[in-house]
Amino acid sequence: MPRPIQASISLSALSHNLDVVRRRLEQAAQATGGAVPSIWAVIKANAYGHGIETAVAGFSAAQGLAMLDLAEAVRCREAGWGGPILLLEGFFQPADLELVDRYHLSTTVHTREQLDMLAHARPSRRVDIMLKLNTGMNRLGFMPDAYGGAHVRALQLREQGVVGAIGKMTHFACADGPQGVAKPLRVFDAVTGGLGEGPVSVCNSAATLRYPEVAVDRVRQPHWVRPGICLYGASPFADVSAAEFGLRPAMSLRSQIIGVQDLAAGAEVGYGATFRADRPMRVGVVACGYADGYPRHAGTGTPVVVGGVRTRLVGRVSMDMLAVDLDPVPAAGVGTPVSLWGQDGPSVDEVAQAAGTIGYELLCAPTPRVPVKRDP
Repeated sequence: MPRPIQASISLSALSHNLDVVRRRLEQAAQATGGAVPSIWAVIKANAYGHGIETAVAGFSAAQGLAMLDLAEAVRCREAGWGGPILLLEGFFQPADLELVDRYHLSTTVHTREQLDMLAHARPSRRVDIMLKLNTGMNRLGFMPDAYGGAHVRALQLREQGVVGAIGKMTHFACADGPQGVAKPLRVFDAVTGGLGEGPVSVCNSAATLRYPEVAVDRVRQPHWVRPGICLYGASPFADVSAAEFGLRPAMSLRSQIIGVQDLAAGAEVGYGATFRADRPMRVGVVACGYADGYPRHAGTGTPVVVGGVRTRLVGRVSMDMLAVDLDPVPAAGVGTPVSLWGQDGPSVDEVAQAAGTIGYELLCAPTPRVPVKRDP
C-alpha cells in the first residue's frame, strides 16, 4: 500500500477565503461610500503549493488571477479561465510576448528593457500593462524620478497600437508591520497622481486585510487588490492569526504513526540526540520528513495533533520520519492519524513560527512524492 502521507486541498476553503476578502472590501466600501475593488487572486508558485487547476476552480468568483510564470498562465487558460490574467514579474525575453498575445495576458512592466521589447513587438491585439513604481521596497519597479518617463514611453506605445490600458501599481514592503503603508502611499500618489486614468493596484494580502480603505478610496480609478497568502488560509501577520479574520486552512498535511518506542528516562531521540527524555515516555514515529516538505529546522515542541489530541514534536526531523510525544495520547499506536498542519491540526502559521519561518514557505514545500487529494 502507499506510504501513509497525504496533502488534501479544500476547494470550499479557497472559495470561503476569497469571500472573506470580498466582504472585508465591501464593508470598507460601505463605510467610505466608495466602490468595491476588483480582486486578482494571486496563484503564483503553483498557487502557493495548492495546484493551479485547483486554484482556478476555487477562485472562480475572482475577477482576475495573478502569477509569475507564463506556463502557469497557459495552464489557467487551458483549465477554462477566461478572465484577466496578470503576470506579476512581466515577461523576460521578446519571445514571451508571443504567448502574452496568444493567451491574452496582461503584464507588469518594471524595466526600460521591457518597454524596449514592447516597442519591437507586433501583437495581434493591444497588450494591457501595469507600470510598476518602486516606492521604497527596492525590489522591482521604476524609481520615482524615472517613472514619468516610462509612462510617457508607454503612452507612445499605446499610440502605436502596441499597448492598451496603462495601469499603475506598486508593492508594499511593510503592510504587515508597524511601519504600515503611509510612506510608500505618499510616494505613489506624488508620482502617479497627475498621470491620467487607468487601473491602480497597490494592496497585497496584508494591505487588503489591514487597510482595505486604501483600495476603496482610490476607486476614482478602477482598482484591483492582489491578495495571496490569505486566500489559502494563512496569515500575513505575526500578531494576528488567520482564524481571527475568519479564514480557513485550504491545505491539510496528514500522516500516521508507523512505529512506537517506549523510552527510559535519559534515552535520546533522533539524529544528533538533540532530545533526551527526562522521564519514561512513549514516542511515536510519523511517516513524514523533510523530503516530504516538512521543515527540518522544526525542533522539539513544534505542535502536532495525534489522534485528535495536541502534542509536540521531539528530536530532529529526518528525511522520511519525525518523532512525536505520545504521553498526552495514551491510546495512540501504529496507524493512529497525525495532523501536521491544516484543518484538524495546528495552523501552518503555528508550525512555521516554531520552525523559525513563515507559513508561505511551508505551503509551498510539500514535495512531489506527497500525494495530493482535492476535496470539495
